[in-house]
Amino acid sequence: MTENTVYKGLAGVVADYTAVSKVNPETNSLLYQGYPVQQLAAELNFEAVALLLWNGDLPNDDELREFVEFERSHRALAPNVRAAVDLLPTDCHPMDVGRTAVSVMGANDPDSEDSERSTELLKAKKLFAAFPAVVAYDQRRRRGQDLVEPRDDLDYSQNFLWMTFGEEAPPEVVDAFRVSMVLYAEHSFNASTFTARVVTSTLADLHSAVTAAIGALKGSLHGGANEAVMHTFEEIGIRKEETRDEAATRSKAWMENALAEKRKVMGFGHRVYKHGDSRVPTMKNALDAMVEHYGRGEIMGLYDGLESAMDEAKGIKPNLDYPAGPTYHLMGFDTEMFTPLFIASRITGWTAHIMEQRANNSLIRPLSEYNGPDERHI
Repeated sequence: MTENTVYKGLAGVVADYTAVSKVNPETNSLLYQGYPVQQLAAELNFEAVALLLWNGDLPNDDELREFVEFERSHRALAPNVRAAVDLLPTDCHPMDVGRTAVSVMGANDPDSEDSERSTELLKAKKLFAAFPAVVAYDQRRRRGQDLVEPRDDLDYSQNFLWMTFGEEAPPEVVDAFRVSMVLYAEHSFNASTFTARVVTSTLADLHSAVTAAIGALKGSLHGGANEAVMHTFEEIGIRKEETRDEAATRSKAWMENALAEKRKVMGFGHRVYKHGDSRVPTMKNALDAMVEHYGRGEIMGLYDGLESAMDEAKGIKPNLDYPAGPTYHLMGFDTEMFTPLFIASRITGWTAHIMEQRANNSLIRPLSEYNGPDERHI
């Protein structure tokens, strides 16, 4: 019998078409529906980018206004979602909370089994609006703090920070957070997106597909790198009294030692990008703004030292998680909340792919090459 070629991890396999996003190799740019993500992050609020991913085009003023009004009216944490969150231990990972919350939201939805595109889009919008309250409340309850209700006079990013910290964030902080949400929103057939499409291909409902995607994102080989970056910084030691150069010297020595010991250091390299993650410069600018705003030069020193040591030793560039982790840290988010922030953003991309899969569906069911015992009998 001739053996089939097995592509472990589906590496190099083109599984389907998508119009949602692509990496343009000629410009090394990530494109959302054709638009370079760095341009979107520079010009638009996250609400407009969400509509672009779902609808395939940028919204006009009326469309954006209508969606903003809808989103602001669907932000509150449903009582039974809050009750489900409260039942979970505060020492479980926040990704467990996010997964459970989305499952409850799906059970709440009276149109859960309706797969018409207009209904699916409505579910995506509701999920987009409501999930930030889950992340914000989970951080607060772990700190022994009370729920902060959403405000309808604040935009998405302003309100997210308001619900998390109970105070209005400065414009610089809001803008850096907005940038991160835009950059994390979508990235083609990554593991969690493909998981969502596989689940959708069975004709399961949208919330089931998103819940499965969250499960995939929880894995350390996909999500969690932004958390791991901060754990690295903490292992090296964050010393506020240090200068940027002093911190860089220590972190560079740490990286050189880690590489000599063949340790895996998260936040560097990407399977898709051959010349560095195109999202990094935009996120790095946001980190620079946070370092300046909070007067935390030692954070940038740690960043500089690790980056330069990795580049000199391996020629490997940072990915988006590398500047995002310390940016969220400076904003005041607990490290374990970083990947749930990723969920809040990626809900847009996941649901765009779910609707695309649904529109031209074929059950995703690959073959396997058997390598067990030959036929045998009792």
